[in-house]
Amino acid sequence: MNIGHETISREDPRYPARLVKRLGADAPPGLTALGNLGLLTLTKSALFCSTRCPGSVILPTYDQAANWRDAERCVISGFHSPVERECLQILLRGDTPVILCPARGMLERLPAQWDIAASGGRMLILSCFPDTSRRVTSELASRRNEFVAALSDEVYIAYATAGGNVAALTRRLATWGIPLCRSSLASNV
Repeated sequence: MNIGHETISREDPRYPARLVKRLGADAPPGLTALGNLGLLTLTKSALFCSTRCPGSVILPTYDQAANWRDAERCVISGFHSPVERECLQILLRGDTPVILCPARGMLERLPAQWDIAASGGRMLILSCFPDTSRRVTSELASRRNEFVAALSDEVYIAYATAGGNVAALTRRLATWGIPLCRSSLASNV
């Protein structure tokens, strides 16, 4: 059973002030949320991994996801790349709070595992795009990554392809003063 979603305008007291502070005029005018909005108040670790990454990055990233799961650390990501998707599966095997941000409007139906986690209060699906944005594009993914990073307290980059969206994001993180953690193998940026 999918739970209902709600819209949060920039004027709503639940709208994360951090977005306006970090993104300024580029902060989304509204958000669509499905799940536990209380997760936004937790300390959040963002996870990023380029779609194409060397095999040597995969196991250390899965280990990091397991560490977050065991520590019940809130993790925020688009969970779009293959490595990120597998990390989501690892996180959902525990009680870790998870914030999933799609690079499109709100999802119409949730996979059963996500629905159970959202209904159980440990998952929030948060979109900064209007419902008319139905297809993921490189531009939307780039804006989503910036949105995820702006909400986070620290960022973990498993791997960033040179010249890609994740690599470009690292420059913005420095201006916001967000701690950046990289896999020891993520030296491509």
